[in-house]
Amino acid sequence: MAIITFDGATAEIFEFRSKTNAREYHVMIHAKRPLDTFQEQYMALRMAAMLVQKEHLNNAQPVMKRYFVSDATNQALFIKERGAVSIIQQPPLDGTKVALWMLLLSDIEITVGNNITEYDWDGFHHLWISNMHHQGEDSHEQALSIFHGYVDELKNHRCTLADNCIRTWLYINDVDNRYKGMVRARNEVFAQEGLTEHFIASTGIAGRQADPKIFVQMDAYAIRGIMPSQIHYLHASDHLNRTIEYGVSFERGTYVDHSDRRHIFISGTASINNQGQVMYEHDIRRQTDRMLENVQALLSEAGATYANVAPMIVYLRDPADYTVVRDIYEECFPDKPVVFLHAPVCRPGWLIEMECMAVL
Repeated sequence: MAIITFDGATAEIFEFRSKTNAREYHVMIHAKRPLDTFQEQYMALRMAAMLVQKEHLNNAQPVMKRYFVSDATNQALFIKERGAVSIIQQPPLDGTKVALWMLLLSDIEITVGNNITEYDWDGFHHLWISNMHHQGEDSHEQALSIFHGYVDELKNHRCTLADNCIRTWLYINDVDNRYKGMVRARNEVFAQEGLTEHFIASTGIAGRQADPKIFVQMDAYAIRGIMPSQIHYLHASDHLNRTIEYGVSFERGTYVDHSDRRHIFISGTASINNQGQVMYEHDIRRQTDRMLENVQALLSEAGATYANVAPMIVYLRDPADYTVVRDIYEECFPDKPVVFLHAPVCRPGWLIEMECMAVL
């Protein structure tokens, strides 16, 4: 990992090179001055993103951006960017108001629209869509509309949910009370779309956008032209159980083989055993250890280790656990881009969850 310091921001950069020209970069940018206003912190991140792209990443193009903010209602209006750019209220736990995760690729041409980025690479068409949401009476109704809308959007791109969607992120405003409605909607749509033998890697976590009446928001990544033989599902059954056993439909992880690299998508993973039970309730240290062990088991099944991991996103229910968890990560992973966020997990007993991507 390269760490580059700018005025008001620090960028952590993971780079993957292969035999082809397409270099891949995962960048986590943190604001440095917690006492600055949101506008000042946001502009520091924007400037750092532009400088790192121009001076250090060979003008690689951003295909996805995600802003983690502390107060979406008052802050989202300042972020006016096109493409697959999402804004989610999950406050950074380092005391700042905003952090930014970017995925960039070199030597590609991208097409940018409102909340969508498209590009051709490795013989396939890649589609990132962000900020999908709908009005509705409750989380079930809103999630149904989101998934049906996404199915229609995929059809417009000659894709289907079952064959082409690789990864989703679902953010639930008040996850303790509204998660079940989203899950019910997802199960219904997946059954309609033929997703019964396998599902999609996913994170379902607390998060909200500017409008408090929006209870569910989704980001998603799909690939047109990908073959079933290139997509593999991770189980690590000695550590985790299948989610369908407790009524939830997502894969623990997915990897996709391209001509020159393997992309590994680890879903939101917590301290759970292969019976679906929460492990080490009320103990943040032991939950963190078990969670990291579970992720390691999933990576190993894909032929990878933590050395191949690019960004790590860590969610904590209790902000008071931040110092403990940060110290564990600094000791175990001193060279990984990481962001720590305040975002309760879908079960109250889980104090921590993480997701990551890896490139092999």
